[in-house]
Amino acid sequence: MGSKVETNGGGSLVAAKVAAVANPLAEKPDEIASNISYHSQYSPHFSPFKFELEQAYYATAESVRDRLIQQWNETYLHFHKVDPKQTYYLSMEFLQGRALTNAIGNLNIQDAYADALRKFGLELEEITEQEKDAALGNGGLGRLASCFLDSMATLNLPAWGYGLRYRYGLFKQIIAKEGQEEVAEDWLEKFSPWEIVRHDILYPVKFFGQVEVNPDGSRKWVGGEVVQALAYDVPIPGYKTKNTISLRLWEAKAHADDFDLFLFNDGQLESASVLHSRAQQICSVLYPGDATEGGKLLRLKQQYFLCSASLQDIISRFKERRQGPWNWSEFPTKVAVQLNDTHPTLSIPELMRLLMDDEGLGWDEAWEVTTKTIAYTNHTVLPEALEKWSQPVMWKLLPRHMEIIQEIDKRFATLISKTRLDLESELSTMRILDNNPQKPVVRMANLCVVSAHTVNGVAQLHSDILKSELFANYVSIWPTKFQNKTNGITPRRWISFCSPELSRIITKWLKTDQWVTNLDLLTGLRQFADNEELQAEWLAAKMANKQRLAQYVLQVTGESIDPDSLFDIQVKRIHEYKRQLLNILGVIYRYKKLKEMSPEERKSTTPRTVMFGGKAFATYTNAKRIVKLVDDVGAVVNIDPEVNSYLKVVFVPNYNVSVAEVLIPGSELSQHISTAGMEASGTSNMKFALNGCLIIGTLDGANVEIREEIGEENFFLFGATAEDVPRLRKEREDGLFKPDPRFEEAKKFIRSGVFGSYDYNPLLESLEGNSGYGRGDYFLVGYDFASYMDAQEKVDEAYRDKKRWLKMSILSTAGSGKFSSDRTIAQYAKEIWNIEECRVP
Repeated sequence: MGSKVETNGGGSLVAAKVAAVANPLAEKPDEIASNISYHSQYSPHFSPFKFELEQAYYATAESVRDRLIQQWNETYLHFHKVDPKQTYYLSMEFLQGRALTNAIGNLNIQDAYADALRKFGLELEEITEQEKDAALGNGGLGRLASCFLDSMATLNLPAWGYGLRYRYGLFKQIIAKEGQEEVAEDWLEKFSPWEIVRHDILYPVKFFGQVEVNPDGSRKWVGGEVVQALAYDVPIPGYKTKNTISLRLWEAKAHADDFDLFLFNDGQLESASVLHSRAQQICSVLYPGDATEGGKLLRLKQQYFLCSASLQDIISRFKERRQGPWNWSEFPTKVAVQLNDTHPTLSIPELMRLLMDDEGLGWDEAWEVTTKTIAYTNHTVLPEALEKWSQPVMWKLLPRHMEIIQEIDKRFATLISKTRLDLESELSTMRILDNNPQKPVVRMANLCVVSAHTVNGVAQLHSDILKSELFANYVSIWPTKFQNKTNGITPRRWISFCSPELSRIITKWLKTDQWVTNLDLLTGLRQFADNEELQAEWLAAKMANKQRLAQYVLQVTGESIDPDSLFDIQVKRIHEYKRQLLNILGVIYRYKKLKEMSPEERKSTTPRTVMFGGKAFATYTNAKRIVKLVDDVGAVVNIDPEVNSYLKVVFVPNYNVSVAEVLIPGSELSQHISTAGMEASGTSNMKFALNGCLIIGTLDGANVEIREEIGEENFFLFGATAEDVPRLRKEREDGLFKPDPRFEEAKKFIRSGVFGSYDYNPLLESLEGNSGYGRGDYFLVGYDFASYMDAQEKVDEAYRDKKRWLKMSILSTAGSGKFSSDRTIAQYAKEIWNIEECRVP
């Protein structure tokens, strides 16, 4: 069997000399190559005889998928036999990233696939680059869900993920002259080789209609419009284990008989397929704009569609394993449902509805089952992010669910008035329904807290704030309901696969690769932190990652950056509380000072490349102004011959998982600078720390725990604490704030027009005045500016001492063991879900 690759006249590669033989469980390079060749010929998606990079990617993915399907089937057969309690993780977002590198890494067949592809004259790297990121999420919430799935599979836990199959994602970001532009994601333009449609798994999901009361007093939701939820399954392999679990994504469809042939033939083309187009809208876009009534209805439809399809599926699986009549009290011993934030809250009234209206349970029995089954993770203390849905919109779309929510609210109010007279004055804020006649709403977080058996925050500080502030009154009723589960990240994707050089060094010095599944072993690096040989190897690995990053930046922005400069990165959703504005104001001040120096003075400064990345929500004007400002500053600084060897500013477009996998390993300083008390956890801070990148940050979210683990001397701390913030805001309102002169200087420099003619006044005015809408510097950028600039000077000083910096970098990695999602998920499994390992033999 030769390895020769022939090209046809069009220059296409043809897999002519590799025999096409199906071998789904191939492990040796020759067999794998034959299986790839087989897929290119017998699972065709393109014209025959075409085998270029794109075709090679799809054939390779299908070859890997063969192996996954085998493991998948074995896993589900095993779960079926054992019938363990299973967890169902519901999330509006899953930010999966590329699947090929991850699958062959977890299956431990990278080398065999690399060798197999060389038989076609191809490199594995160029094939993996062909894959588009699945556009199923936006930021930390979605990536956390994906890290959790990886850990569930690796820990051999019986679990499923449930989400929606968004065709166009959130958006693809383009940075143009005017700032950020949004275009639809094209990840499904051709198809995804990683999903398997399950044509037999289809559930009806109803909207609108009305409630009918039967003579016996039971209620039925009737009329309305019905769409179908069709399941697409994505395999999630565990690391070096046979267990392969599922991410089940729902697609909305209408039936053929919902197409009105009469109207169509009568020329009323759009009216003929109105239900088809409505169904299609449901899974078109993640977080569609909700400024209009239509937008609000669509978002609510998406949330209900996810909840209803998933719960019907969960109930159907429960019944499938048992002979009726069913013992529903057994349900919570077999099923755990986790709500990832408030988006899937409608699972609560939907499970009640299914149990009462379809299965015939009474209220008390249905409530007992529901409250023992469902748990809720809170991800935010930002008031605008705690979902509140308009009651009239809810009554219109989901009349039966509103009746159920009303009853839950009434019973909760009764409980308080009977058992807790001391809380009666607080009841109006604790209730689920806010019946303010101007704007009656349903408070989704309150519904979750009242109904779930467990509520958790995602970092110690965040969970403490939930208990002492946001949910304090509920804590006094149910003190044991509230827990902390500090977030984590999967070490497979976030160091082992994205930074192979550093991973090899870690394995060499620890004399084991067990750290990939037992991240606490990294503490073993501490004893070598001063070792010159390790420091030299560490430096070389970091440099290889920096060069790879520099190459990527050149490719996507056209900007060449110097790998010998300090790589300073802030990547996350653009939001005022995450304070990218603080960062760019600091950069502007730095630029102004460099301009004022003599050439000799500049030589003694620490050269820096400051990179930003992240998407601003399409309708979030101030966030988009921040993106524009970063880009405008870069346009001036990067072509300034006096300064551009000492400072460059780059906005990396369309930040996603694959971009993160290049940026994070190449970073040396990362900024996690949110206003204290506002970032629930953050997880990119963990990814950077794990990769030996030092953090400049506030005492917020998981920064607090990262600093404890890696040692405060290895963390550049600044800023007000969460306890200080309310007092500082009050002082600001009272006109007591005195800005640092450097802060005023930076703003004045922007207003001088040096960065172009765009009007930045509305953005800068948000930092000025003492009170009023969009004024008064709510996020304390001005207050924290002085200590931020002082911390940045400490960074410059530390970086000039190479040995010291390398030691800090090694200690950062060494202290990151706690932040594995394996630890987080093991805690959820034991302390919330009560599920156990179910390993495929």
